[in-house]
Amino acid sequence: MKVVIIGGGAAGACCATRLRRLDESCEILILEKSNEVSIANCGLPYYVSDVISNRDDILVSNPEKFKTWFNIDVRLNTEVIKINRTEKTVQLINGEVISYDKLVLAQGASPIIPDFKGMDRNRVFSVRTLDDADRIKDFIKKNNSKKAAVIGGGFIGIEMAENLAEMGLDTTVIELGNQILAPVDEEIAWVAQNAMIENNVNLILSDGVKEFNNNKLILNSKKEVEFDIVIMAIGVKPELYLAKDCNLETNRGIIVNENMQTSDFNIYAAGDGVEVKDFISDTDTLIPLAGPANRQGRIIADNICSINSKYNKSQGTSVIKVFDLTLACVGNNEKQLKQKNIPYLKTYTFGKSHAGYYPNSSPILFKLLFNKEGKILGAQAIGEKGVEKRIDVISSIMRMNGSIQDMIDSELSYAPPFSSAKDPVNILGMNAENLIRGFLKPAFFEDLENSLLIDVRLEPAFKAETISGAVNIPINQIRNRLNEIPKDKKVVLFCNTGYTSYCAARILMQNGFDNVYSFMAGIEFYKKLIKNSKSKIKETISI
Repeated sequence: MKVVIIGGGAAGACCATRLRRLDESCEILILEKSNEVSIANCGLPYYVSDVISNRDDILVSNPEKFKTWFNIDVRLNTEVIKINRTEKTVQLINGEVISYDKLVLAQGASPIIPDFKGMDRNRVFSVRTLDDADRIKDFIKKNNSKKAAVIGGGFIGIEMAENLAEMGLDTTVIELGNQILAPVDEEIAWVAQNAMIENNVNLILSDGVKEFNNNKLILNSKKEVEFDIVIMAIGVKPELYLAKDCNLETNRGIIVNENMQTSDFNIYAAGDGVEVKDFISDTDTLIPLAGPANRQGRIIADNICSINSKYNKSQGTSVIKVFDLTLACVGNNEKQLKQKNIPYLKTYTFGKSHAGYYPNSSPILFKLLFNKEGKILGAQAIGEKGVEKRIDVISSIMRMNGSIQDMIDSELSYAPPFSSAKDPVNILGMNAENLIRGFLKPAFFEDLENSLLIDVRLEPAFKAETISGAVNIPINQIRNRLNEIPKDKKVVLFCNTGYTSYCAARILMQNGFDNVYSFMAGIEFYKKLIKNSKSKIKETISI
């Protein structure tokens, strides 16, 4: 059997090596358009700044290793321009025709680079290949670049902005949306935005580039941004030319079944160029992530070797470093759930990276989306330490079709330097369960304006800082001051992070109050919301 793989990235390389491990006799050929095969693309921003200083560390493999270890032929700088499905051949740009028994499309996606008026492409770069990163490094060094503009506030854009800032460049991020990092909701993104601003990265939101004018970007708002170098990080688009040209079924990406098979029985596709099913909504989506691409490549190899292997939807589990913070997410965010008309509940909690009594613990802010039946729809978290492992636990529970109860039941490792006896995942599940059972009514920022606010912390904490307009009824006095709390008005209780207000709410609810709510994640969350200089929230904190 002869298998031709177009594309030597994550999906193509994984498919080829798995195929060899399953079938020693198979003839395997990788055709790669660029001069690179199997590189660690996700490490490129850190290579630009020399956090990863050794270029060879980015090279996961090379043609020699593919040949000597796996007996796989890799042809670099080889572009396929046509697929003949009837003849089962591919044609190269040099006119050569290569036959196949099975064909794998793994070209991935290419950066979106609009042709802005006045754009000097010599100073505009994307970050997709190792050559791209080399060119950026060389340009900055040779031109002594001082000012960088990053167009796009997605994962790559933010990683590049962080690394450019760490290199000492005056860095500006320009994002057309009203927040950075679209996979999370805005209040979680705000925390990351605060970190960017604190580290001297300029953020321009809800604005886009109109044109270039020499060393300036002219924005839609007419604002001008000076630059020496521009990084284009608007996003990527699937490589669909070959698939469309040979009449394979496509939509936004190449259409595949659960075996990663296209509309042609002998052609498979994987990676950033294919549409997959969203794990939550079962709708078609594009998930340009390395983990799914690797799994899809492996699945194709299995199926070529008659092992029935299926790709079971994508959760979109992601993580990013934003200076000293880690932000991670899984599943759908609130915006997506609204767009898909999926009913949901939400909550926020603060957890500790490890036991609070052990030195140097740090807070993690969690947002959980779920429904009244206890199905987990999505989770987001941001903090300094221990963020990604909690999201990974929730991701695994979701993958196994687990529920809020499974978050509560999860038996997670505990020792003071690593966690608490009740891990933040357990606590988040307990909080959600309380909402489902009606043991707690949640209040969010939008509920504060027209409610009676009661700070249930002890008086010294109240005097140090509180929310403007709040009255202080400490939890240890609340049973004796029930007559001070009205029953004909919405009452929102709050504390530092939500636990004390929950306990106070339980006292009141069991004393006949059905109008009391607990402000989720407390004043610590509130302070993070109002700190964001780009939000429209008015600062009403009283110190």
